[in-house]
Amino acid sequence: MCLALPVRVIEVGCGPAGDWAMVDLGGVKKEISLALLDDVQVGDYVILHVGYALSKLDPEEAARTLALFSEMAASSAAAP
Repeated sequence: MCLALPVRVIEVGCGPAGDWAMVDLGGVKKEISLALLDDVQVGDYVILHVGYALSKLDPEEAARTLALFSEMAASSAAAP
């Protein structure tokens, strides 16, 4: 099973080639590759899979997906 997560871009142009970005996922910050995408800006949401941004994501869709992940985490923490 593969898992791809929506993450918010907080910095672009990181890394030696400038094709990296810093992203935030619930307070966790990670440097990822932008090699597969063009025109990524600070504030954009991207789909992250194994360190690579695969595509841009609409902010509303990102919010819905992140809310579902949060609900799943809360329900599994409450389960006996």
